[in-house]
Amino acid sequence: MIRPYILAESNWKSIKDAGFDLAVLPWGATEAHNYHLPYATDNILAENIAAEAARIAWEKGAKPIVLPNIPFGVNTGQLDIRLDMNIYPSTQLIILNDIVETLNRHGITKLVILNSHGGNDFKVMARELGAKYPDMFITVCNWFRWKGRDDFFEHKGDHADEMETSLLLHLAPELVLPLNEAGEGKEKKQKIEALREGWFWAERRWSKVTEDTGIGDPKASTSEKGKRFFETITEKIAGVFLELGKSDIDHMYEY
Repeated sequence: MIRPYILAESNWKSIKDAGFDLAVLPWGATEAHNYHLPYATDNILAENIAAEAARIAWEKGAKPIVLPNIPFGVNTGQLDIRLDMNIYPSTQLIILNDIVETLNRHGITKLVILNSHGGNDFKVMARELGAKYPDMFITVCNWFRWKGRDDFFEHKGDHADEMETSLLLHLAPELVLPLNEAGEGKEKKQKIEALREGWFWAERRWSKVTEDTGIGDPKASTSEKGKRFFETITEKIAGVFLELGKSDIDHMYEY
């Protein structure tokens, strides 16, 4: 069945006269995720979360259109990890500029970048493109940083951890190896205190931080946890899609 909010599944007959409130651009990465998760983990999550949130919003009256996922992300800290596919931030900006230009030309002036990869940082790009296309409203959703995520999982982490593993066990269990084959996801911390505290920043050199490419113990992961979190996060995102769809971008602020 064709989902009318997914551009890749739609056709010219339905698209040519359609009106959309906003565009959603899923953006992932192709990289190692511990021993047990597929290289496409970020892409699978980006595509599924974007599609489900759009479905919920669509059924409540919004008109989002989900663009095809961009499968490559910034992996400059993982250049020595075999077949971790890297594109530079400057390349991302060129790709994003062309997408924004196309949307702007066709009168879609609201864009949500649904980011699923921690190495992608779209803030500076959104600033630059916002200046270049002043009638565009560009926002970034880093769904994995939602503050409520820790209520769903026992162990913290940020790569191939309990959250990502649980989500994959729910969404694509056939691609997940048995958890007894997963590494422990141990992370070495920065020696410099200011870097540990976060008010100084330096990119992590992945192979010096983790032996198995994971950060976070995945052993307590279950498909049930993944299902509960997936349902919650997509409802949350759908709510924002609804708000954005109704919003006048010239009147986005209030006291």
